[in-house]
Amino acid sequence: MIELFNKTTFDCARLVTQSYSTSFTLGIKTLDKELHEPIYAIYGFVRYADEIVDTFHDWNRETLLDKFEHDTYEAIKQKISLNPILHAFQLVVNQYQIDLEFIDAFLNSMRMDLDKTTYCDKSYKTYIYGSAEVVGLMCLKVFCFHGEGDFDTLKPAACSLGSAFQKVNFLRDMKSDHEDRGRVYFPDINFDNFNQKDKDLIEMDIQKDFDDAYQGIIRLPENAKMGVYLAYIYYLKLFDKIKDASTDTVKNQRIRIPNPRKLALLAKTYLQFHLRVV
Repeated sequence: MIELFNKTTFDCARLVTQSYSTSFTLGIKTLDKELHEPIYAIYGFVRYADEIVDTFHDWNRETLLDKFEHDTYEAIKQKISLNPILHAFQLVVNQYQIDLEFIDAFLNSMRMDLDKTTYCDKSYKTYIYGSAEVVGLMCLKVFCFHGEGDFDTLKPAACSLGSAFQKVNFLRDMKSDHEDRGRVYFPDINFDNFNQKDKDLIEMDIQKDFDDAYQGIIRLPENAKMGVYLAYIYYLKLFDKIKDASTDTVKNQRIRIPNPRKLALLAKTYLQFHLRVV
């Protein structure tokens, strides 16, 4: 009955995704059904690791991350785990031949969050690659597995999309990152003196990432294109809202897209996709 055990672990990964992220859940639901379980598993894995470094302040986070990392590689090697999130993840890693380098880079970025609070250009790029770009690459491995898209060709755009998403998150969460965790991710930025010039430069960088990412989205396999495009549109609308906000607003509140607006974006994206305007 290993099939039943496997199914329940994927169900756990789906529950984690649905509980933590409305936007990613909507995006996954618009992927072809065969892609749902592997993408839920990837999200569940990265979410749990992120929770260790961002939430579990009443415990020794380094010890927890060490154990999580050990258990991850043990699960991949043994092809089983009694941790349902890690079991679902190892199934995906082994089936879709996800590079261990991606997992190494991701866990390294999570480890940076244990004690690093400011970033230079080099560490900023390292962090974004590990925390966001490789997550996009893991998903791309799934999308391209059956030969319907060329991984190497689409890799730069997938990195750009992950980078854009992460940088938008940094702007959206600037207040909580600074006040709750003591972090400022953007290089050479002083939170207390954050000004319009700083914001404009960051937004120019993010816009380039979005532009580069779009060129890859339109070349994705058909079974993945609409779901990725929906996530792209959602983050682009969030980015537009942040661009329209003042620096004081960005510093003092978390800007978000209300759930009814997310559903409207889903309906519009579905229509655009089926009218072949994407």
